[in-house]
Amino acid sequence: MNKKKLLAIVINNPKNVRYVDFVSLIEAFGFELYRTKGSHNIYKHPKVVEILNTQNLKGKAKTYQIEQFLDYVEDYGLEMEEYHD
Repeated sequence: MNKKKLLAIVINNPKNVRYVDFVSLIEAFGFELYRTKGSHNIYKHPKVVEILNTQNLKGKAKTYQIEQFLDYVEDYGLEMEEYHD
């Protein structure tokens, strides 16, 4: 799916988002997998002080983690990288 279209969908309804789509979206914004601990995947971004913790819950992303990601995008003025579309 087109990342810009996916972002619009996630912004309008952060519930019921497939985990693989969420990971694709956060990587498009420059987050990189830092480490995995149990069911937690920890992502870091060079401009973001905090980490982004994600979990795959039966193929879906957790709503609060999506909202946290969207807050980081807004708070830090992150933009989608050009080559991710």
